[in-house]
Amino acid sequence: MAPNIGMFQKMALKQQLVMTQRLQQALKLLQVPTLELEQILRQELQGNPLLEEIEPEDELEEGTVLDREMSELEGTERAKEGAPEDEHRDWGDSWDDGFRAAATTEIGWDDEDELERPQRYVPSGQEDLTEQLHLTVPEGLERRIGEYIIGCLNGDGMLACPLAEVAAYFEVDLGAVEAVLRIVQTFDPPGVAARDLPECLLLQLEARGQAESEEAYVVRHHFEALKNRKFAEIARDLKVTVKDVQDISARIGELDPRPGLSLNADGARVIVPDLEVVKVDEDGDEYAVYLNDANLPRLRVSQAYEGQGDRSEDAVKFIDERKKHAEWVIKTIEQRRRTMIKVMEAIVREQKEFFARGAIALRPLTLQQVATAIGMHESTVSRVTRQKYVQTPRGVFPLKFFFSAGLDSSEGGEVAAKAVKIMIKEIIAGENPTRPLSDKKIVDMLQDRGLQIARRTVAKYREQMGILSARMRKQF
Repeated sequence: MAPNIGMFQKMALKQQLVMTQRLQQALKLLQVPTLELEQILRQELQGNPLLEEIEPEDELEEGTVLDREMSELEGTERAKEGAPEDEHRDWGDSWDDGFRAAATTEIGWDDEDELERPQRYVPSGQEDLTEQLHLTVPEGLERRIGEYIIGCLNGDGMLACPLAEVAAYFEVDLGAVEAVLRIVQTFDPPGVAARDLPECLLLQLEARGQAESEEAYVVRHHFEALKNRKFAEIARDLKVTVKDVQDISARIGELDPRPGLSLNADGARVIVPDLEVVKVDEDGDEYAVYLNDANLPRLRVSQAYEGQGDRSEDAVKFIDERKKHAEWVIKTIEQRRRTMIKVMEAIVREQKEFFARGAIALRPLTLQQVATAIGMHESTVSRVTRQKYVQTPRGVFPLKFFFSAGLDSSEGGEVAAKAVKIMIKEIIAGENPTRPLSDKKIVDMLQDRGLQIARRTVAKYREQMGILSARMRKQF
């Protein structure tokens, strides 16, 4: 029987989740950190005449009125939806309905608060090196070659392209490029623009006036043996003791293998915490969560276009659209504020021991646990914790820091993987350097503390923390 080939039409019913553009924008506002959100809101203020910023002198009075309006509106919405008093919407809502209130204000930030001070501009690494080049090399071909070399440096400050490529680009001989490279290699930080790690270390030793030192000799002639800690082999060549070679190795270890990291690659990168956790009672374990949004513009819908005379149909339509968008922006920012605080409060409840005892007391915690505790979707919690930082009595931490997988303990509970890493680090810090502990011995010591852990897990955590194996840690 011949196959029936042709074009056909058919009807089918299926469910499909479609994210509106407005919902996508709301999720973006939830995800961005506070500094980026401030820029977005400034752009909204410039582009929407129906949005205006509440001036500081009007803020207290405005806040009182808006708090009342917000409460009345929420009560009305709850009555319509039949929701409990303490229930909040998740970010999966469509946000298409209207809203008539502006963001609530938060008063009481100290003008001298460290977080509010303008941050000093830090030039990027390439800017700093280029400035040194312009002060050293006059305008012309050599300067252009130097700028090209600086542009080829990677994040570690190493030259990431062959000199032959630079010579071919400028149609000059290799010696001319090498001469410019030597000039760039004299710039700060020492070791920058090296072609490999040994050259980087030698440049730093040269900058210290140690170009002919024992350290420089070992780097030039025994670098592979040094990496593998074959101190006896180096000692035979230098006719010194193994302990002397270990001391030379320690001095070489003080050099910077990545000089580019001492220069900020992208200019000033200031971490401004999005949230703050404050201990309420010095003698208790109660903590309060605040949103660090004092720099965000406080928004309201402008009344400047109310009650004016006849307008064209297009003008009325434009004002109506801009007003609805302004109300949506205000509502979205308020919902973002509440969601972030709810998530952080849930984290504080789950990790209260951390605030009392430090990272070693971290408990296993997942995004799903927090989502379940606050009645929201896991993806919402993920967006809240992404790129966000919190200032706590124990320092500034990314929100992702508080989430960690768990390991079983002999007591039937679980211990966070981050806490186990800290235990391993403490055990190694207290070992006898002449007889370093093997991974198996560390496993035994952790099991004595009630932790069920495999040797390969200890090795993995040790490597993640950049700690060498027992053989490589041995000192003489």
